[in-house]
Amino acid sequence: MQHVRPEGPGISQAAKPDVIASTRRSVAQASDRLLGSPLRNLILGVLYMLAVMAGAIIAYCRLAGWSFGDALYMVIVTVYTVGYNEVHPVESPLLRAITMATIVLGCTGMIYLTGALVQFITLNQLNQIFGIKRMSHQIERLRGHVIVCGFGRIGMMLAQELHAGGAAFVVLEQAGEAAELARSLGYLCLHANATEAAALQSAGIHHARVLCTVLSNDAANVFITLTARKLNPGLEIIARGELPSTEGLLLQAGANNVVLPTHIGAERIAEMVLYQETARFIRGSDRMKDFEKVLLSLGLDIQVVVAAPKSAATGQTIEMIEQQGNGAFFVVQINRRDGEAITRPEGATVIRDGDGLVLVGRGAQARGVGALFEAGNRSGFRVSAR
Repeated sequence: MQHVRPEGPGISQAAKPDVIASTRRSVAQASDRLLGSPLRNLILGVLYMLAVMAGAIIAYCRLAGWSFGDALYMVIVTVYTVGYNEVHPVESPLLRAITMATIVLGCTGMIYLTGALVQFITLNQLNQIFGIKRMSHQIERLRGHVIVCGFGRIGMMLAQELHAGGAAFVVLEQAGEAAELARSLGYLCLHANATEAAALQSAGIHHARVLCTVLSNDAANVFITLTARKLNPGLEIIARGELPSTEGLLLQAGANNVVLPTHIGAERIAEMVLYQETARFIRGSDRMKDFEKVLLSLGLDIQVVVAAPKSAATGQTIEMIEQQGNGAFFVVQINRRDGEAITRPEGATVIRDGDGLVLVGRGAQARGVGALFEAGNRSGFRVSAR
């Protein structure tokens, strides 16, 4: 027969973890009520001292008949324990009572206020220190992430898109306010100069997959590209250029792709002017925006290009230019100058001057086919497949 040991009046073994957890919660709640937040403690201390000082000044003025200046002076030297002589002799029981109350309440409040101020400053500094350390540890664990150099207008929009797409990234920003803004948005951000090799190394450039330098300064973007390429030869670098003449410098410095925001903006405006229906179809609906994000996640891109007169594309068939593109893109629609839209064109369809072609291709490679449609370029064109 198996004997079962009675639990007796004590606590059962199964209930002990619940009791311990409940006790810990109670202690934590009591600690929170006692200490509160540093900011709240600081505000309460200030309000308490203002109330004590105001009450003491009123008492000296109304009950003892002192002037406001004498009362204010007496209260300040008392609560701050400076110890100067009294402005008036404190001989009557009433004055002594007011003074003793001011000493006890004022000094106690000043001690509390000093402690709250020290707590507020210390915890803020500790939070900042531990926050930076925690962020550094998170960056050290990243692999295959994206480094964004610059958190201006384009950098902020890029970070938003990367965050929405679930990509791991680190922002490098030299301006303190912009760096704080990036951190407040929940992004990993280092307050550092991206042109320095140490800053790039702190961002984990040796383990990064892509670096995007989107500063408004072309010289800085070229220098960052040179430094990043030297630190990580296998890194994919996407650089921003303000002037068209900078594109060649960035490519020579080691950038895989160069983005010219003004050029892209002009292309989009021309697209809206020349092919309104196509632009509205591609860019206008939320469904197509979601579709674009899906394409981007697959490494594909969708764009509209115009076959300029005397370009390499004019007079050729769809099949011929897709072969010259070496599989980097394919044509899904042709918009004739007379307004006719040919969806899913046949391979034998001939491209005419001024035709707008909707291309779907391999991201950066598809964006590099501009020479095929530029005016006066009749030379052969071929995109190398990667």
